[in-house]
Amino acid sequence: MNKYILLIFSLLIANFSFAQDKSKKAGLPWDNGKLKVSDNKRFLQHENGTPFFWLGETAWLLPSRSNRDEVDYFMNETKKNGYNVLQISTLHNIPSMNVYGHWALPNRFDFKDIDKPGEYNYWQHVDYIVERAQRSGIYIGIVCVWGTPVQQKLMTVEDARKYGKFLAERYKKYPNIIWLIGGDIRGDVEPEVWQSLATTIRSIDSGHLMTFHPRGRTCSSTWFHNEPWLDFNMFQSGHRRYNQRKGDGDYPIEENTEEDNWRFVEREFAMSPKKPVIDGEPSYEDIPHGLHDANERRWLAEDVRRYAYWSVFAGSFGHTYGHNSTMQMLRPGYQASFGAEKPWWEAIHDPGCQQMKYLKKLVMAFPFFERIPDQSVIAGTNGLQYERVIATRGNDYILVYNYTNRKEEIDMTKISGAKKKAWWYSPVNGSVEYIGEFNNGKQAFIHDSEYRAGNDKVLIITDAKTSYVKDNLEQQGN
Repeated sequence: MNKYILLIFSLLIANFSFAQDKSKKAGLPWDNGKLKVSDNKRFLQHENGTPFFWLGETAWLLPSRSNRDEVDYFMNETKKNGYNVLQISTLHNIPSMNVYGHWALPNRFDFKDIDKPGEYNYWQHVDYIVERAQRSGIYIGIVCVWGTPVQQKLMTVEDARKYGKFLAERYKKYPNIIWLIGGDIRGDVEPEVWQSLATTIRSIDSGHLMTFHPRGRTCSSTWFHNEPWLDFNMFQSGHRRYNQRKGDGDYPIEENTEEDNWRFVEREFAMSPKKPVIDGEPSYEDIPHGLHDANERRWLAEDVRRYAYWSVFAGSFGHTYGHNSTMQMLRPGYQASFGAEKPWWEAIHDPGCQQMKYLKKLVMAFPFFERIPDQSVIAGTNGLQYERVIATRGNDYILVYNYTNRKEEIDMTKISGAKKKAWWYSPVNGSVEYIGEFNNGKQAFIHDSEYRAGNDKVLIITDAKTSYVKDNLEQQGN
């Protein structure tokens, strides 16, 4: 009972904070114009040139398992945690019903007169989610329909056309929409349905970006890379650990590389034409390894950090985080999937969820569009799997992620400057620790703490003349 009293109190505080926020005239992301692909085809940006680093939170079942007060609280906490994209599934099942007892498709896919006077229906609740996110400066990544009902042939090509028309006409007016076709499914499963949905939405709404959310260990590029509606690629690195392959049948990645999500990024960068890429579903915090056995080990905060930094430093334009309980908006009264135990309002305070903002803080502290992945920065012998050290750099800075705190030798000549300065950056709390100044050349670095998995650090090296760290990391606090 105390937990419920605490939740109600938190909701009241959230609503008060929201009322306070409305009186402030802080700029919103879309004040910089619509999102678009950057000129170098590797990032996203606004129309006025402002960079956009996608930091996503996952709440697939928010439309069907939340009331308005819970949406308010969730959006308030999501903004506080630093996320600027929220991935949801508007039609997770066919049929779908929300917490108010309203059906998503009362007349199948006939949307004529869907809004009745005096009725707060299923789609008006989705409207509320989109509008509440808009007020918080958060984009909504809409998975229009989850893959399972499509695979079960519960949506035809004509249904998809009608549904796509309804969605596009209803949501094209909002500035904070990103379309996610698919939903944990291969693109060659009912491909005509996905094409119908995507092309219909794009024919009506050309003002919002669009991609495809695929099945685990696959990428949208496999089926749709050359489609004009696919603005950027999304892959799902999935929830398996190294050499965990039970019951998957076709397995389209190399032996014993299940956790190496950086491989997907490297593969996409080799494709033509170039398109930005992101890991839209890595291993979720507190979910069992491999998903289906609740007695298996759980993915921890250190694992979700590793997936995030590996992917972004390999070249992803952002990253999406997820939690076992939050992605299904678990609450008392609902059947838990994948061994989830805690309610979502506790899960959003778990350490991995809280720590993702430090990745965005770090990346945004340096010149954005010039940043490239560059493994030639690693001068010594690199490691495999958990010991892989991964590097990204700009013209006058280097960032190196090290998951185990192994000794690393860095070629500092890859960036400008006769003198270099170096710092350690913590992915756990965003703290900065000065190392010293060095002459140009190769230099070995190791933090004076233990060697172990999860003792992760980011090594920052800059041209000594720059002030990025002082201006953007040391002065901002945590």
